[in-house]
Amino acid sequence: MRAKHPGWRIVMLSVGWFLVVLAPIVGALPGPGGIFVFAAGMILLLRNSHWVRCRYARLKRRFPRTGHACDRVMRRGSALRRQRRAASGQPQP
Repeated sequence: MRAKHPGWRIVMLSVGWFLVVLAPIVGALPGPGGIFVFAAGMILLLRNSHWVRCRYARLKRRFPRTGHACDRVMRRGSALRRQRRAASGQPQP
């Protein structure tokens, strides 16, 4: 995988944090908009920040059911690998 340009990473991190902060404001409006805004912000943060990935992994270890549901919703690679492993009958690490 090709390394991302540092400027592009900073832009994506800024947009991700902006969306996460904007989510409660959009959530006050009628409809489920805040959920989607928060999810989009988290996806950007998880793809571009090592610190956020470490905190997310800690959250998943502490609350495995919630972490698994979040992975499925965000279509993360780890969730897809677990699904394939479960379908083939291989033991999970």
